[in-house]
Amino acid sequence: MKIRHSSYNDIPSIMSIIEQAQTAFKIAGIDQWQNHYPNIPTIENDIKLNESYVIEMDDKIVGTFVLSFRIEDTYNIIYDGEWLTHDAYAVIHRIAFDSSIKRKGYSKSIIELIEKMVINNNVYSIKIDTHEDNQIMRKMLSSTGFTHCGTILLRDGNKRLAFEKTLK
Repeated sequence: MKIRHSSYNDIPSIMSIIEQAQTAFKIAGIDQWQNHYPNIPTIENDIKLNESYVIEMDDKIVGTFVLSFRIEDTYNIIYDGEWLTHDAYAVIHRIAFDSSIKRKGYSKSIIELIEKMVINNNVYSIKIDTHEDNQIMRKMLSSTGFTHCGTILLRDGNKRLAFEKTLK
């Protein structure tokens, strides 16, 4: 398994994985990633910011995520709890896996690789949020050591459950 920065040539593979997730959310009745989001302009911007990554296995793209070290404005206020730390942090956004690797135990290895990337940037906290109905993501976060810290509001007012993992 290998993680590398995404290129514009990877967009079709990234969008295929995102479309799989969108379909799964729709079938499960989860109102996350619907209404044409994330879309190609979103992915292009992630690549432009040098924050988009793909996960490869046997030279095939099987996952995608954004790793950002910028301050996330929507994380400034947290409801019904508090963050574990108030130091510098990395944020994981738009993480998704190809259906061929889902529920096969790869999430722990992927999170460990992301943790190494974060530590290599001298940052020791990772934050992430997810829809409250996304039980698969919540289970993955719990099983990889993330702590539920509270609720944040997205710019559009939608609620998301907020999680953090410290790396020290």
